[in-house]
Order: sequence, then structure tokens, then C-alpha cells
Amino acid sequence: MIRFDGRVALVTGAGAGLGRAHALLLASRGAKVVVNDFGGNVDGAGGSERAADRVVEEIRSAGGQAAANYASVSDRAGAESIVQTALDHFGRIDIVVNNAGIIRDKSFAKMTLDDFELVLNVHLLGTVYVTKAAWPHLLAQGYGRVILTTSGSGLVGNFGQTNYSAAKAGMIGFMNNLKIEGAKANVKVNAISPVAETRMTQGLNAPSLQDILRPEQVSPAVAWLASEACDVTGEIIAAGGGYFSRVKLVKATGAVIDGSRERNVTIEDFAENKTRIFDLTDAQPYERTLDDHVLARMGVK
Repeated sequence: MIRFDGRVALVTGAGAGLGRAHALLLASRGAKVVVNDFGGNVDGAGGSERAADRVVEEIRSAGGQAAANYASVSDRAGAESIVQTALDHFGRIDIVVNNAGIIRDKSFAKMTLDDFELVLNVHLLGTVYVTKAAWPHLLAQGYGRVILTTSGSGLVGNFGQTNYSAAKAGMIGFMNNLKIEGAKANVKVNAISPVAETRMTQGLNAPSLQDILRPEQVSPAVAWLASEACDVTGEIIAAGGGYFSRVKLVKATGAVIDGSRERNVTIEDFAENKTRIFDLTDAQPYERTLDDHVLARMGVK
């Protein structure tokens, strides 16, 4: 059985929905949990301590250990206070689950830049701020697990969510760098792309799916990524309704157009080779643009 005895986790946006499910599962397996939630509406307005307090009480009633934090992740000092809550109450931090988020959906033509920036600040910069506060502690102790929450909206797009999608896609670049910087210290950084019935998705999922898409059906993937058993880093796991799948950016075999050094490729060359360039047959995970087999095809030794 995978357990988290002796480990301390913080979960942002843990007052309801996915965050609550993650926090309850981690606590049920022995983790001491910091339950962070600003307590606002789905658009970020308002604020209340009740959401975080209710989840803390749930954990404690079940025999677990938890502490509440009410800060907004989009505030640098607030983000630091979330990590400090873990240190003050439990003496360490091992697991960071970045889950907090809001939505302000409108088509790009109608969206204000204020709404664009606010969503970017909560999702992307909020993830950066919380992870930054925890990072030196994870590196110093030679152990850590960081989970980011991306989205299908960021990976493939969704009408009316340019702000949300940009933030969620930005997390992938953030993860791809942190996986390198944390590798020597056994700090693994991965992402979850969830589909669940929550306050943020009310009215979006088909009625026939609402019972299936319980947040609890996503949390096992998050908990595994947060565990000592996790042996991957820099991965994206799509999850929803009990379905789990690895997601990967891939690169086609592509075309090398006239590898000589004396001739520049033309627009017409590109057009003539479009079929080969776009053909995803035998596509491989994208690691770098000019990998060894491409360089060989160019005649570079």
C-alpha cells in the first residue's frame, strides 16, 4: 500500500472539488496536509476561511492531521505563507500540489486584459510563487514531489478560454525546466490534466457524465505522482472518470530539404514537402529539434 507517513503535503485550492479530493486522499494515507483555499468564487471574487476550515475538520475527524491557510496563491507573500504554514505546523514540506484556480471566460475579442492577467496570475504565477517558496526546502532535503495542474484547454484549446489556456500551457514549459533542475535532488515535477465535475465545470459536462466525473476519480493519479513510488518526472497524466493516460508532445519524422550548405531553403521547397513535414507516422516524443537522426540526415557528423 502506498502511504505518506512522515510526509507533509500542501494542496492549493483545497477547499472544494479536485483540491479537496486530493487533500483527503493524501491525509487518509498518512500525510500531514496544509489545506490552502482563498475561499473566493470561481471568478476569484470574495474570500472566506470556511472552505479551508471545513476540509481541515474533515481530515481531523477522520483521524488525520491538517492545518488551514487562507492566502491567495497570486500574492507572493501569500504563497510564501502557505509553505510557512507547513513548516510552522509540521516542520517540513515534501509535496506541493498546485491546484488553485479561477475562470473568467469570454471570447478573446470580448475579454479585457485585466481578466486575462488575473487568470494568468492565479494559475501560472500562483503555481510559480508557491513552488518557488517550497523549492529551496525540497532541494536541501534531497527529496520532493511537485504536481502542476494543466488542462485540456491548454493542451488543445477551448473556445472562450484564451487566458486560462495560456496559463495552463505555460505550466508545461515551467515543468520541463524544473524537472531538469530538480533531478539531482530527487525532486520530481509532473502535471495532471484533469476532467472532473466541479464548481468550475458546472454546465459544461454532459449530464450522463457528471456522476462518473467525480473529483475522487482523478486524485489517485495525483497521489501516485506525489508518492515515493513515483519514478517519473516531466510527465503529463490525463485523468477523468477513472481513465488515465500519458500525454506527450511528439515530433514527426519530418523532411530535410537540401542539406547542402550553399543553398537556402525556399518557401516553395517547404510547400512541396508539406505532406512529409505534417505526416505523424512514426512520430516520437519531442526531446529536441535537431536530434541525432536529423543531424545525420543533414550530413552532420
